[in-house]
Amino acid sequence: MKKTKVGLALGGGAAWGLAHIGVLEVLQRERIPIDMIAGTSMGGMVGAFCARGQDCSVMREMALKINLVKMLSLADLALPKSGLFGGKAVINLLQKMMGSDIEFDDLPIPLSLVATDIITGEEVVIDQGSVLEGVRATISIPGIFTVAKWQDRYLVDGGLVNPVPVSVLKDMGADFIIAVNVIPDIGDKARQAKKGEKKGRKEPNIFNVLLQSLYISTYIIAKASVKGADIAIHPKTAHISPADFHRAQEFIEQGEIAAREAMPEIKRKLSQAGGYDIVKS
Repeated sequence: MKKTKVGLALGGGAAWGLAHIGVLEVLQRERIPIDMIAGTSMGGMVGAFCARGQDCSVMREMALKINLVKMLSLADLALPKSGLFGGKAVINLLQKMMGSDIEFDDLPIPLSLVATDIITGEEVVIDQGSVLEGVRATISIPGIFTVAKWQDRYLVDGGLVNPVPVSVLKDMGADFIIAVNVIPDIGDKARQAKKGEKKGRKEPNIFNVLLQSLYISTYIIAKASVKGADIAIHPKTAHISPADFHRAQEFIEQGEIAAREAMPEIKRKLSQAGGYDIVKS
């Protein structure tokens, strides 16, 4: 019998994307096989760790060390270029976190990263060359980081065109797709905002404005994208800002909760798709 190829789509969402770590820990614990990964933005960064075969506990440990000081260390001011901050510090941090660079062809698990050509508006799927450069491109949030140059293109965050890259996995040949969408429902976000009105709303800073703008513009696309997946996992993130990287523990826990809730359906559908023996073993 032909082996069912399981693909994992990890969506973008800035700090919300830390929830992917919790999802991956549960999938790993339950021995759900992952044959290929497609990632956008923060989902691309987490996906790159996973595709290298690194243990989820290592990702968790690194995420929990993120604080304001660490985030400010990325601030290699780049004005008046294409973003507030340049990408050198980001690359340096990625190298510290991921180790030496590796080529896409050398990854144990096939990986594709999504970016946006800021000149043409086209979706660009990066699956060759340097993984670090690919991650740098997919996480280049417009206005915050300068554009990334890849081949002859100038690239920014892939969330603008494909925030949850289910379609990319289909092109990669996945038979069964698990999608993780960390972008909260607009209604949930609005309800959380109303709860906060009792304390008085604070004026958002520039990072909140840029991240929220990206979130609002990609919400509808992300919602439509996950409809093409066999399983859609939605960690509850509406109560936390996409800029709150220091709240990694909460994001990871929400990822774990959502993945555990989805596990019975994952196993049932995967068995129907011919992957029961893989999950059971």
